[in-house]
Amino acid sequence: MEPDHDQSKPPDEGAELEALRARVAALEARAPARHRPRARSFLAVLLVLVAAVLTPLSIVSTWAKNQIGDTDNYVAMMAPLASDPDVQTAVADRVTGAVMQHLDVKALLADISPADRPALDKALSKLSSPLTTGISDFVHGTVEKFVSSDAFATIWTDLNRRAQSATVKALSGSGGGAVELTDDTVTIDLAPVIDRVKQQLVDRGLGVAAKIPEIHTDFTVLTSDSVGKAKKWFRALQIIGFWLPLVTLVLAAGGVLLAVRRRRALVTTALAVAAGAAVLGLAMWVGRAFYLDSLPSGVSQPAAGSVFDALVGRMRALVRMVVTLGIVVALAAWLTGDGRAAGRVMAMWHGGIGAVRDAAGFTGGPVGRWVHRARRPLNWTVVLVAAAVLVVWDRPTGLVTMWIALCALFALAVVEFLDDDSSPHLAVPG
Repeated sequence: MEPDHDQSKPPDEGAELEALRARVAALEARAPARHRPRARSFLAVLLVLVAAVLTPLSIVSTWAKNQIGDTDNYVAMMAPLASDPDVQTAVADRVTGAVMQHLDVKALLADISPADRPALDKALSKLSSPLTTGISDFVHGTVEKFVSSDAFATIWTDLNRRAQSATVKALSGSGGGAVELTDDTVTIDLAPVIDRVKQQLVDRGLGVAAKIPEIHTDFTVLTSDSVGKAKKWFRALQIIGFWLPLVTLVLAAGGVLLAVRRRRALVTTALAVAAGAAVLGLAMWVGRAFYLDSLPSGVSQPAAGSVFDALVGRMRALVRMVVTLGIVVALAAWLTGDGRAAGRVMAMWHGGIGAVRDAAGFTGGPVGRWVHRARRPLNWTVVLVAAAVLVVWDRPTGLVTMWIALCALFALAVVEFLDDDSSPHLAVPG
């Protein structure tokens, strides 16, 4: 009987051959795959950088569309200037100067008899300066009283509402009327204010004021060589005011999702976006100083500073909001990671609150077990509520932001305190 050569082969030779072929195929496929994480990382970094660069422009476009381009928001933004002491002083000086240029001092004594006219003219030639000064003080006092009244606040609001927006008219180059752009200067015509002042002067006994013709004088809202240049970009900012922030957010999210280490990418993205917003805040701070230094001598710097602060106030609030949210997101992503430092911080947080709970003799019972099961959604609710409060707060200051953060931290501590599933508490690692 002949030996069966096929049966003499080892029984697993075929399996080993197939395994070898599979391993070779895996090794051949590994070489190009080695470059895929690098490509993903490069694209993720690129998206994050673009999002960081677009962040300042997104804030500016949002401000241009929602604050400058919206009539109600603009009026609400400019209305407080009516009670600003620096603006009131600047308006009073401007109106007083315009009235005095058209006020005939000699007409005040027009009712004097002809026989006394020679003596009167001689006296006026000697006393015109003191008399003019006295009348100027009288007019200035009347104007100051008016600009401090509610009537001036009403006129100021109506003027800005009728004009829709001083800056919109300036940057769009359209319209006219009460707000105009001349030589890169945004001005408001104070004729309605002067008309009310003339009537008050007549009511106070200065009847010659009724003969003053209609006066158009300007109050400077904004003046800069860059106003004319901004006209080219303002319309574009209004158009992309809604879409650009959305695109920036999508790019930032895409960078995180494409990254190999997503948690680290989230920390980097949040800090990059916060840095982009901080750059805009620094630019506004430096730009304000340069703007005030470049004003013409006839423009009141204190009033111009108040107007500048009112115009960019909401933009500053957006900058603070983005910076705060970026830091909070980065901190939350870092603390929930598996790094050694983050682990120590979280261990101190859990262990410290757990020690307080044990010292107080608190037993969670059903509430503690429910909080333990719902801890993650509860924590996210606290974060989202704090973020919503920060977003809807009108012009949040640094102190307001700090208090919101402290309240959120306290709420998270309460959730941690109530979270008791009767398990041993973590100790701080040595």
